[in-house]
Amino acid sequence: MTRDGGMQILRFGVVGVVVAALYVLLYLLLQPVLSQPAANALAFLIAVGVQYLGQTLFTFRRPLAVSAQIGRFTAMIGAGLLMSALITGWIGPQLGWPHWMSAAMVTVVLPVQNYVFMKLWVYSDREAAA
Repeated sequence: MTRDGGMQILRFGVVGVVVAALYVLLYLLLQPVLSQPAANALAFLIAVGVQYLGQTLFTFRRPLAVSAQIGRFTAMIGAGLLMSALITGWIGPQLGWPHWMSAAMVTVVLPVQNYVFMKLWVYSDREAAA
């Protein structure tokens, strides 16, 4: 792995930690004034927006306003939602895992899945060179 590749993974992790903390903070602040689904949805949408900004500008150093890139990022978020639903709703229960274990597995699998999607597809060098 090159030094720049290692730094990119570090930047990816920093953005991920900031976004996760932001989501939790927003959810906790919104929960008393909104319904649970609304608080979750709003916190999630804001966190995803911040994640796009952070990963695009800081981690992968790409321009923001690229419609195809935004579409791929959105698809990646959808794939993450499907993966988390699969782990917590089917794989975990099939293996007899408690809920906390399924959730913990999601926190391990999704960052890896997202980094691979971002590196190979969302922010591919192929499009950046075009």
